[in-house]
Amino acid sequence: MEQDPIISVRGLRKSYADTTVLKDLSLEIRRGETAALLGRSGSGKSTLLRCLNLLEDWEQGEILLDGRPLGFHRGKDGQLARWSARQQAELRTRIGMVFQQFNLFPHMTAIENVMVGPRQIRYLSEAESRVIATRLLTQVGLLEKSDQYPAHLSGGQQQRIAIARALAMEPTILLLDEITSALDPELVGEVLDVVADLKERGLTMVFVTHEIQFAHDVADRVFFLDEGRVLESGPPAEVLDNPRSEQLQRFLARFAAHRGHRPRHEPAASR
Repeated sequence: MEQDPIISVRGLRKSYADTTVLKDLSLEIRRGETAALLGRSGSGKSTLLRCLNLLEDWEQGEILLDGRPLGFHRGKDGQLARWSARQQAELRTRIGMVFQQFNLFPHMTAIENVMVGPRQIRYLSEAESRVIATRLLTQVGLLEKSDQYPAHLSGGQQQRIAIARALAMEPTILLLDEITSALDPELVGEVLDVVADLKERGLTMVFVTHEIQFAHDVADRVFFLDEGRVLESGPPAEVLDNPRSEQLQRFLARFAAHRGHRPRHEPAASR
């Protein structure tokens, strides 16, 4: 029997000034699923992630998390009211997000960057936070860099620490917004290896990427967005190997050179 979705997006509409970025967009993500969002720049992929994390408002539609409205509650008068800042902060402990830029605190070491969330938001002790950070730095292959500052780390290493920092909040869902786009090509593989490992551990993930082969290898489902709507969706072998729409065919042709990306089971050259 198919699982109920952990995320349901229904008729979402989002605009910036006179530009409508999301146009009645609908999709569902099941628990434990790895979903890839593909599409041209401006198709609404990153905006959708930001709505899921309540970093953006929307004008129309709804997002359900485990069947309950995300971002709003119904007051005693029956009207929908926006969640408080505290409720939004609590939501972000459940839905983690990693951005294109690493956004590490430059005055903190790698392990301090990972410890900061458990210490300041989860109110764990320093000892408890250090245990969590040590485990996660080991998981992303950077324990030996624990005492290094971000300025002394490569872009790939910084992004892996950013992932560890998000995981330190023990999220149910992890959103990844083009996390390899700011990296030199030789550093991409080490970050994608971490994402593939998280999939094997069963974490629900939604990621925006232009790494087509990686999406093919790792995603359970692919959603192709075009002009703010989901134009095609399904298993990677169905969507990417047999695209139905001209838009997806053109998109894949543009990135055909990337289809030879290193398979996920091959170890990264640089750890």
